Amino acid sequence: MAPVSRGILVTGGGSFLGDNIASALLAAGASVSLLAHPAAEDKLGPLAQTTRWSLADVWQPASLRGKARFHSVVIHTVGSLRADPSRGLTHEWLNAVSARNVADMCVRDGVERIILLSSASAPWVSRSYIRSKRQAEAYLKRLGLSSAIIRAPLLYAPGSARPLFYRLLSLLGAVPLLSWRFLGRAAPMPIDVFARGVAMVALAEEALPPVLYASDLRRRAKIAATPGISRSLDDFLPASNEDASPFDSLEENLPFAWSPDDETG
Repeated sequence: MAPVSRGILVTGGGSFLGDNIASALLAAGASVSLLAHPAAEDKLGPLAQTTRWSLADVWQPASLRGKARFHSVVIHTVGSLRADPSRGLTHEWLNAVSARNVADMCVRDGVERIILLSSASAPWVSRSYIRSKRQAEAYLKRLGLSSAIIRAPLLYAPGSARPLFYRLLSLLGAVPLLSWRFLGRAAPMPIDVFARGVAMVALAEEALPPVLYASDLRRRAKIAATPGISRSLDDFLPASNEDASPFDSLEENLPFAWSPDDETG
């Protein structure tokens, strides 16, 4: 895999996940661009001054034309665990269609690689949601675009209130014997560790496995957190607002990033 020679574009600007990943990339010294939905423009905060950014709707292919030009990597974060079929917001529409549109943009604009944030399977994660993520993965394979698929667990903001069940899962997932198996992939993961791991995947010069899991990100996040390697994410992130964070409660089926529901929220 060639070194990243141009900028990195992150979809989902103005969302908690997209902003954390963008901040981790900036902390590692990368050149970062953000793609934000018009409804999220006022949520960019300091990232509006430290990144290049533009507005687009990932569910409208016409709005994506030319947005990825001059970028080596695109990190696609947009999608949602929440679905509302009565409004046409199915998991397939929210996750598979958005990923397909962004992948097509990458092909048109000559992007070298796409990183798709998918999901690890777990009993507490909707099967419909998992199917939609697997559809997105399959589309990338059919397209033949160089890609890295990250099957992420649920994510949480350190210090936020979480149900006991998820706190126990996180603790058990850190036990060596259990972390080597299912729980190592599916146990909830802190957003800062996840974001640093994704940033290191985007900046990797070596060949990567086609699918990565939480354990892969944790190893890379340790490198990213080494003093002298990167700055603090807090230097770039908007001021925290726990009441407004979509990661406050894992019981609410958290969105990965902006979804059509947010426009009316």
